[in-house]
Amino acid sequence: MGLFITLEGTEGSGKSSVMEKVYSRLIDEGYSLIKTREPGGTKIGEEIRNIILDNSNTMMDIKTEALLYAASRRQHLIEKIIPSLKEGKLVFSDRYLDSSLAYQGYARGIGIDEVLKINLFALENQYPDLTLLFDLDPSIGLSRINKDPNHEKNRLDLEKLNFHQKVREGYLILAKQFPDRIKIVDATKPFDEVVENVYSIIKSRLK
Repeated sequence: MGLFITLEGTEGSGKSSVMEKVYSRLIDEGYSLIKTREPGGTKIGEEIRNIILDNSNTMMDIKTEALLYAASRRQHLIEKIIPSLKEGKLVFSDRYLDSSLAYQGYARGIGIDEVLKINLFALENQYPDLTLLFDLDPSIGLSRINKDPNHEKNRLDLEKLNFHQKVREGYLILAKQFPDRIKIVDATKPFDEVVENVYSIIKSRLK
């Protein structure tokens, strides 16, 4: 089996950009890996993503949102993640289960345990081997997004700062619950330093 690595964090934490750099570096070193994302990662998953993140869907019920994430995750898991792991590949996923637990479970107020129960039906006990949590003050992350002309704002970006602060709180709660799996990355550091830190953590798991 391969290694399943997920990257988590609040909006604008830089995880996607860091993933691109580390991915390219490991490819150059000869590793067999794929990078993917949630919600999305598959044709069906991307269609669900469009519904979830559409700015016009402001009336979406919070439990509907949680269920849509779980549905996209299920398709992603059986179509891409599990087959790739069985081929012995490294799988990098930009978001996975912990996003639902932090965003819908904690920040939306559904409850972390309640959202976990929803996802257990979809997961078949497929947890990440390693989760990198990019920790950053949400005000900094949102400022980064607002300064980026290429960033297309989605429905979650439009939430108030208090929501994003609760997301961060949720992530830090999860990091305390799963310290062996979730490793906190200081996303306030310079970009190249964050890349080196993430690369080192991953390489230590590949030995």
